[in-house]
Amino acid sequence: MSMLLTLAEVVEAGTKAGSPDLQQIFSTATYIIAGICFILSLKWLSSPTSARRGNIVGEIGMAAAIIGALLQHNIISYEWIITGLVLGTLIGAPLAIWMPMTAVPQRTAFSHACGALAAALVGTAHFYIAANVGPALDHTTMAILCVEVLLGALTFTGSLMAFGKLQEILPQRPITFKGQNYFNFLILGLALATGVVLSINPSMTMLFPLLLVLAMLFGVLLIIPIGGADMPTVIALLNSYAGMSACLMGFVLHNQLLIIAGALDGASGFVLSIIMCKAMNRSFTNVLFGAFGQLQTTAGGPGEKRTVRSGTPEEAAQIMEAAQSVIIIPGYGMAVAQAQHKVREMFDQLTKRGVDVKFAIHPVAGRMPGHMNVLLAEAEIPYDKLIEMDEINGEFPQCDVALVIGANDVVNPAARHDKNSPIYGMPIIDADRARTVYAIKRSKNPGFAGIENELYYLDKTFMLFGDAKAVVGELARQLTEGGGH
Repeated sequence: MSMLLTLAEVVEAGTKAGSPDLQQIFSTATYIIAGICFILSLKWLSSPTSARRGNIVGEIGMAAAIIGALLQHNIISYEWIITGLVLGTLIGAPLAIWMPMTAVPQRTAFSHACGALAAALVGTAHFYIAANVGPALDHTTMAILCVEVLLGALTFTGSLMAFGKLQEILPQRPITFKGQNYFNFLILGLALATGVVLSINPSMTMLFPLLLVLAMLFGVLLIIPIGGADMPTVIALLNSYAGMSACLMGFVLHNQLLIIAGALDGASGFVLSIIMCKAMNRSFTNVLFGAFGQLQTTAGGPGEKRTVRSGTPEEAAQIMEAAQSVIIIPGYGMAVAQAQHKVREMFDQLTKRGVDVKFAIHPVAGRMPGHMNVLLAEAEIPYDKLIEMDEINGEFPQCDVALVIGANDVVNPAARHDKNSPIYGMPIIDADRARTVYAIKRSKNPGFAGIENELYYLDKTFMLFGDAKAVVGELARQLTEGGGH
């Protein structure tokens, strides 16, 4: 609505002057188009069936936003802008084209870092321009700018830490030290106090670098105590921070489109964080300060030793071919092995034999929200076969075979009854309630939460040890050649 009013005001002002400012009218119109595209994109991205359309519309909106920004009157020179566009294209295009699907989570974290850094740098430039050239910033604008820079800087370094953990450059286990939370709050308190002083007296320019350093340090300290199991929530939360920073930047620059886009990003990221926390039975406080992911050495009592039962792909192919229903539970192991296309081959073979095959999708399977949906969509698995956890759990008691491919914590029955388990209370996929369970895994090593999976020790469970791509490929081959007969 604010954009429509702005466009009307521009036309009215131009008409009264006798010469409508067509450049400004066109710029405002592109902003309106971009804002509408962003809203529709977010709506369509909420469903796998319309996600591709949402991506395309979002790209159109961003192109319109760039065109509108380039038509602004306050642009003095285009040389550096064009240089930035060229460099961004040269970096972004290869990342999008050649990035493996398994790297989507860390690619997302890296994108958050770049967006947050841009917001922090724009805020920094605006502050020093106002301080050295003018006009001076009023107290309200300065307060907004400080919060923008604070969020942008901490999201920048926090996203880099998340990238490092996802890329396994940094330890995936929590990095903690005594009194860590108190120290973190001290750093955050100093950063906020610096922002308050700057808001009261913007002329104290020597404090601005301190604000940046404290914010970036807090971003590092915020993420390092978080374990790999909480990475889906962390990514959504960092996305929210980056969006809020962009929204505040819009207020500082009087740019309505930035306000809308940032608000959409911030709100959607926050809502997604809540969904992720609910899916993991976690609170924001626990995610940010609970050091989730500590290693638990045993799943049972002290000194208890249990063994698993191993199976073969040939036996598994026979069982699945004779089944009426098979539910496949994909996890990060499938992503690492890039086995989604082999999964599609196996899906096709089972479907040809009249087997009802569905996929059970846990909200936090993988390392980012929707990770499994993206991988399976790339392999062109029909969307109606991808069923969310809450909808499919009731089908497991009637399911003949549950095939777990690289999933771990999201199918661990300990979450239901073991109050000492770090995943206690976390909603899980009820794979253990199927008549027969096959689990594909490289080894018996625990998942991100650092605990053993009780599912693997059930009498009905058979382990298929090996690389997921190789094992699923062998299952598909057995089915294709009639090895299941």
